[in-house]
Amino acid sequence: MKTDNPFLGVLLMLGFCAVAPMGDAVAKLLGGRVPMAELLLVRFGAQVLLLLPLVGFANLRWVRDPRVLALTALRTLLHMLGIGMMFTALIYLPLADAVAIAFVMPFIMLLLGRWVLKEEVGPRRLIASIVGFAGTLMVVQPAFQNVGWPALLPVGVAVNFALFMLVTRKLAKVTDAVTLQAVSGAMAVAVLAPVMVFAPVSVTGSWSDLDAGTWQLLALLGALGTLAHLLMTWSLRHAPSATLAPMQYLEIPFATLIGWAVFGDLPNALAAAGILVTVAAGLFILLRERAIARRLRAAPLPALVPETQAT
Repeated sequence: MKTDNPFLGVLLMLGFCAVAPMGDAVAKLLGGRVPMAELLLVRFGAQVLLLLPLVGFANLRWVRDPRVLALTALRTLLHMLGIGMMFTALIYLPLADAVAIAFVMPFIMLLLGRWVLKEEVGPRRLIASIVGFAGTLMVVQPAFQNVGWPALLPVGVAVNFALFMLVTRKLAKVTDAVTLQAVSGAMAVAVLAPVMVFAPVSVTGSWSDLDAGTWQLLALLGALGTLAHLLMTWSLRHAPSATLAPMQYLEIPFATLIGWAVFGDLPNALAAAGILVTVAAGLFILLRERAIARRLRAAPLPALVPETQAT
């Protein structure tokens, strides 16, 4: 079993935090063009098309264990549900708001990491999470007055994604990340494929009515979604979920920047201050993990006890 490398795990999670909002922005652009079930089918279909050739080329093998298969099926269902809720929320909410509201998730992750995975949650990480969550509250705008119940969807995403991360953490230690994503995508396609038979019509008409720009966005959505979750899976292979949970806050400033660049949504002064707080909390975790890794490398090996004394 691979040993943890927290600093590498944090760097991979940072990549996820940058790529995931890009995929969310593409999904928001597609929200009024393609129905949700078909959008999910294209999203997971692209995942399979991109990853199955890699599995074959690298001769990667799947763990033939019924428990692994069951956990993968559960992960796939959670993945579909979480993405579906998030894509739906993005139809009604600004990108930064939807991401920010979902950030009750790191607290859930800390509890799951402590009580389910038996991972150590030190006071510094807990304080960093609290500070980051305070910054999140500063970013969140009163969405209920504007959109009503869809503002609750990111909360559902948070609970769902916490469970998804828990299952992924268990699978990441015994399976290859690329193979896991390929198998999970194939399972999702098997569930969603009947959509092509029973509802083969897009919002604007038939699939053939979609213009070239929409097809390009669909392809980009699949590529970004696949890359984001590969980065997340690799990060969990190298670091505990409790270590990575505070890093998730960095997704908020990335989402804010992308939302401004694509949709013209600018945060107010309070939200901008909250973004700075979340970035500071994330950087604290990154620097602390680097310092811990440096100290572990520099620490002398313990002296061996002579066999005569051991007896």
